[in-house]
Amino acid sequence: MCDAQHVTSEPASPEPGAAPDMAALAKVVARQRAELDRLRDQAAMSAVLERAKGVLMALTGCTPNAAGEELQQRAKAANRSLLEECWITLGELVPPLQHAVPQPDAAGSGASAPFLDEPLPGVPATRDTLEAEDADDTHDAFVALGRLGEALARVGTPQDLARCLLDHLRPEVDADAVMIFQHLPTGGLELVGHCGIGDLLATQWRQVPPLTGVAALDALRAREPRWLEDFGTDRERYLLIGDPPERWRSRAWLPVPAGDTAEVCIGVLRERAGSFTPSARRLLRAVARLCAGRLRAFGARQEYAANSAVQAVFDTLPGAAMLLSPLTTSSGEVEDYRIDAATPDAADIVGRTGHELVGHRILECFPSMAGEELWEGCLRTRETGEPFEGPPFAHHQVVAGGAELSTYSVRAARLGDGLVLAWVRQDSSDRQEQRLADVQRLGNLGWATWNLVTHEVNWSSQVFDILDRDPARGPVQLADLPGLSLPEDVPALIRAIRDIVHDGYQFDVPFRIRTADGVRHLRAVAEAVPAADGTPVEVHGFVQDLTAQRSAELALLESEQEILTQHGVLRAERTLAARLQHALLPLPTRPVRLADLRIEVAYLPAQSGIHVGGDWFSAIELPDGDALFVVGDVAGHGIGAVATMAQLRFTAKGMVITGSSLTGALARLNTLLLHSRDLHGTATMVLARYTPGERRLVWAQAGHPPPLLLRDGEVRYLGRPRGMLIGACSSPVYEEAECLLEPGDRLILYTDGLVERPAEGIDLGLTRLAEAVVTHHTDEPGSLSPLLAAVLEGERRDDVCVVDIRVPDEPE
Repeated sequence: MCDAQHVTSEPASPEPGAAPDMAALAKVVARQRAELDRLRDQAAMSAVLERAKGVLMALTGCTPNAAGEELQQRAKAANRSLLEECWITLGELVPPLQHAVPQPDAAGSGASAPFLDEPLPGVPATRDTLEAEDADDTHDAFVALGRLGEALARVGTPQDLARCLLDHLRPEVDADAVMIFQHLPTGGLELVGHCGIGDLLATQWRQVPPLTGVAALDALRAREPRWLEDFGTDRERYLLIGDPPERWRSRAWLPVPAGDTAEVCIGVLRERAGSFTPSARRLLRAVARLCAGRLRAFGARQEYAANSAVQAVFDTLPGAAMLLSPLTTSSGEVEDYRIDAATPDAADIVGRTGHELVGHRILECFPSMAGEELWEGCLRTRETGEPFEGPPFAHHQVVAGGAELSTYSVRAARLGDGLVLAWVRQDSSDRQEQRLADVQRLGNLGWATWNLVTHEVNWSSQVFDILDRDPARGPVQLADLPGLSLPEDVPALIRAIRDIVHDGYQFDVPFRIRTADGVRHLRAVAEAVPAADGTPVEVHGFVQDLTAQRSAELALLESEQEILTQHGVLRAERTLAARLQHALLPLPTRPVRLADLRIEVAYLPAQSGIHVGGDWFSAIELPDGDALFVVGDVAGHGIGAVATMAQLRFTAKGMVITGSSLTGALARLNTLLLHSRDLHGTATMVLARYTPGERRLVWAQAGHPPPLLLRDGEVRYLGRPRGMLIGACSSPVYEEAECLLEPGDRLILYTDGLVERPAEGIDLGLTRLAEAVVTHHTDEPGSLSPLLAAVLEGERRDDVCVVDIRVPDEPE
């Protein structure tokens, strides 16, 4: 029986007139607090011991002292701690999850269990399992598992376990409730623990018959977690717990592994919707495995008698290593490994070391190892006999009280039917060699040394690859290196080698070699190591493959040359097109009088790009005294667009002058553009015929923006008659519209460059033009320029052509 030791300490009274020693008082307080903590832990452990002794006394009728001795003997025979043996006796096994759990000896005095500062490096639970892409998440998850493992040691019932899980999972995965179901022999479920759901709901779900559509049953049958993350879909598939079920928008049901079956399922319920993150899923899987030992009340752990001879050997081995025996299912598949022996440096995620690990399952000690690269490597090693070694990884450990970054690798080797798993720390020379290999690979280079006295030559393997030389032929002497290059590069290499051998001058020489894949562009850099008298005795350096870089430089140079050539061609084309456009489309420098109307014209070329557009206008007087106004826009830019513009401009005028109607002229122009190989694409156009005696305007359009009319301070767009753009189809329909103008009216014909802007609908441009016409209207000549300045902002990407028609208040 363990008796608590009462320790008191009284501070010495200060001498009269002396000030109290505050440091001494602080030390006394600290000692008292530490002693109080120790007594609390000892009292908690004593309660478990007393309960276990009471069970033995009730079963055998022995005395308290005999019951205590029986527990001590059982623990020693099974290679377990006294605390573990007590929990087995009580029917509930609790692994020693605390970092330092007081272990009473046979005499009843408290002795601390081994304390582990660091978990085993390389175990997926500390690095790979919990989101290896994010070191912070991995560390946080490991700390969470450690805290939970410590708390599980004080859990007494499944109900306490549910509360403990909710306390630890709430900050980690936003858990709002936890439920623990046990699988009954009848096939149904019994709620054995809960927290966060309320007593009424717990009563309703205390017994669950073996129905279909129960997520917890589904998880137990499949032995796989069920993630309910889409409430709409989940409520159709499963019978959801809740009153109402909408309270918990996402849930996870995790079976607790126990041999070939799973008898317990843990439910984690969240009020928030959304998926469980990968790190949250892996943490929950690890928690389920961690709870397996605590939930052995539903099936006590099979006792295992360690082989003392094997363990004695492992006790003398340095480093961290374990001897594993496979545990297979009825089908022969490995579902877990039992730890048969472990070195003192071996440790699991909750702090068990050496002897404490023996008899436990590897997935109990490292829950997240399942499915990782190390697990698969162990399976392959057991099947094939070939040793497995994982990739090197960095790990922080505590050495002499300080943090130290070391490099480890995990190795597995077959021993009989079992495996030896070892964590091997790489020394500094291994790390340097690995770093040198990485530098050579990343820089596409290799090192070489030439001893000028012994004529010994050493090349790294990368040099053979770069020079496309078979390693079986060996390296070449420094004087023979020019023989590997193209003839054009030989003289430069010979001079560089002569200077470094005779005078010790460093060299950095580019050269080329010819390989089966083509010409490679290389670079050789070397320096001399002189003797005491200054004579070079060794040359060392590196050879680098610059083929990819040189190819990119040549491609860039060719591309730049092509761009310059193309730019010159386009600039010449623009100049020619501009001259042609100016010759075909002369702009009047002042307002023109035509059929009692005042006409102003503006043409603004595009500011972006180097091509000339196909916008044009015509304003002429017809033989009968009427006036013809035409504004058009040919799709595209360049000489082709200018040529098409000229053809359409002169043809349209000629047709109307010779008597064609406006719609007839548009139909014939469509046929001309559609079937002519020399003309360019499509075009839009508006034709208007004005009769001065009646002030009547008849107009037609082909896919063109409507004219804008300003009258008495109000602005509107004329209704567009039917008309498809020219050159789009073989049978378009064109119609005419009529408008009677009044004195003081202002009519504006324009191309789309005036109203269109990138990433903006044309309606916004039409509104902007209408507002600007009202705001900047004046009857004075030259008012077109302020209007255009107000409408056109920023860089123009298209040509702009405008015909401004004014009806005088009185005939002039």
